[in-house]
Amino acid sequence: MNEIPTPDDTLSADEKVQRCQDIIGYRFKNPSILLSALTHSSVATTRTESNERMEFLGDSILGMIVCERLFRAYPEYLEGELTKIKSVVVSRRVCAKISRQLELDTCLIVGRGMMRTGMPRSLLSDVFEAIVAAIFLDGGHESVGTFILEHMEPEIRLAVDGHGGGNYKSLLQQLAQRDLKGTPLYRLVDENGPDHSKHFQIVAEISGKRYAPAWGRNKKEAEQRAAGNALCQLRGEDPPYTSM
Repeated sequence: MNEIPTPDDTLSADEKVQRCQDIIGYRFKNPSILLSALTHSSVATTRTESNERMEFLGDSILGMIVCERLFRAYPEYLEGELTKIKSVVVSRRVCAKISRQLELDTCLIVGRGMMRTGMPRSLLSDVFEAIVAAIFLDGGHESVGTFILEHMEPEIRLAVDGHGGGNYKSLLQQLAQRDLKGTPLYRLVDENGPDHSKHFQIVAEISGKRYAPAWGRNKKEAEQRAAGNALCQLRGEDPPYTSM
């Protein structure tokens, strides 16, 4: 089991602000904004001086940036599917995971009582959201979008693959009927191997246009992979299933 990280109490508040800027790769025009994002209520003079309000703002900004990315990058997904993927990507688990990877816990400013009793795991996700808000307040939409997608893009791909990886054909059919006014056809273009261990190569075709073919251990698998290739090419991405 992973141990709960402990904030570094050997650094001053100013040193923690500097360290956080080094970690996240963003230099604040107004470092006091970042100081607020790193300050826990256990050490703040009043609750309004802690990072709780910034967590609230950061949560909304994070959701907006991820939603915009999903909307633009995956036009074949319906509203319900996008909602499910977004909920995975912006979850407290994922925010805490990124905080742990960046070692943002070492930048937190907390009361000594929390040092002794152990830091709640929720602080990992909270500080990530607060830093998102801080970057937005200091640098605007473009700066915070760059920061979020740098760290969230791998999580977006994982969530998309986990949600739709086994259902490429259904997604391609939705996209084709909605945007291309056609229905995907799957054609066998090659097969290889002995009868007991054949591999099949299938190509997806929509309205006469063929996309990159894909190999599979059976026709069903090859069709799914061919659909996956077509989806990627329609997004302007390289097809993932190009070898046997």
